[in-house]
Amino acid sequence: MTGAATHLITNIGQLVTNDPTGPGDGSPLGIVTDAAVLVNDGRIAWVGRASDAPAADDATSVDGAAMIPGFVDSHSHIVFGGDRAAEFEARMSGTPYSAGGIRSTVGATRAASDAVLIERAAALVAEMRAQGTTTVEIKSGYGLTVDDERRLLMVAGELTDEVTFLGAHVVASEFENNAEGYVDLVVGDMLDACAPLARWIDVFCETGAFTPEQSRRILTAGASMGLGIRMHASQLGEGPGVRLAVELGAASVDHCTYLTDDDVAALAGSNTVATLLPGVEFSTRHPYPNARRLLDAGATVAIASDCNPGSSFTSSMPFCIAVAVRDMRMTPAEALWSATAGGAAALRRDDIGRITVGGRADLVELAAPSYLHLAYRPGVPLVRRVWKDGIL
Repeated sequence: MTGAATHLITNIGQLVTNDPTGPGDGSPLGIVTDAAVLVNDGRIAWVGRASDAPAADDATSVDGAAMIPGFVDSHSHIVFGGDRAAEFEARMSGTPYSAGGIRSTVGATRAASDAVLIERAAALVAEMRAQGTTTVEIKSGYGLTVDDERRLLMVAGELTDEVTFLGAHVVASEFENNAEGYVDLVVGDMLDACAPLARWIDVFCETGAFTPEQSRRILTAGASMGLGIRMHASQLGEGPGVRLAVELGAASVDHCTYLTDDDVAALAGSNTVATLLPGVEFSTRHPYPNARRLLDAGATVAIASDCNPGSSFTSSMPFCIAVAVRDMRMTPAEALWSATAGGAAALRRDDIGRITVGGRADLVELAAPSYLHLAYRPGVPLVRRVWKDGIL
């Protein structure tokens, strides 16, 4: 974009707006054909048919390509040191995944300089942007000391506004036989140091990590400091974490791989988003969550990458969409909505994840005539151009 006051993106063959009440076909995706979008000062100023477009100071034609909202990746752990390729190799050779692998990344992250951490995280954000992600949530959780958690949040804050304090990722090795002591640290000095740097608080409520009682204590302490609530739950087996997240009014409960009927009913009757992470099951060989069961019950579903060095080292939301369609029983339309508007719902945002007047001009041009190609052509680099706040 040239810096003009208004900019028209036109000759869009298929525009996905995620606005069923707008100028499109009335479906949840709000598809407009032969479309155009007017951008003014980083926001959407007009959406409709290209033949009806207002005059603009500048214009770009996409020559009949499809355009979608920027992906909203509402779950990532991209501030870390080292890698865990050897762990991945072991899993592919039959070693089961467990939460304990996180500690190996903690050591490497503590040893890494701030400069190394931000360089690596920024490279992953750039990798995400090239694949159409315009908003990413970033968690801490690989420091597990007051100073290290604080510096991870400072790095994350350089890259996104959606920063999550995850001091309760696992119990730090220094507290291996004193989990309650570590929880005391998390809700005390660590939260005091980290809350000013975060928007959200999260906890891994799972066997091998934190009990439901510990999780409740951590999340309520964070909420008392003004942080929104998120939760990891039901990744490794059934448990009470999902219902606890709903009870506490969490914006999102993530993984949801093993759900009871009561879990599904609780999610369907709440505004807590079930965020599914297809890359995890792909990488760990755990069963995929049944998205169809959640959707048919009326729950709101998001898709995110969970980009991290252990259980899901992918930054590609198109890949996650393809896996969700193939292995989680989602339709292509549901998967795209979940990776855009669903992610926005998981972050309690209404200015992203859709292409509507007043929203942020976060737009993705595909090298394809239809959004269907995201699942139809898995692994193919279909993202041609990305606008973030109206800027290429």
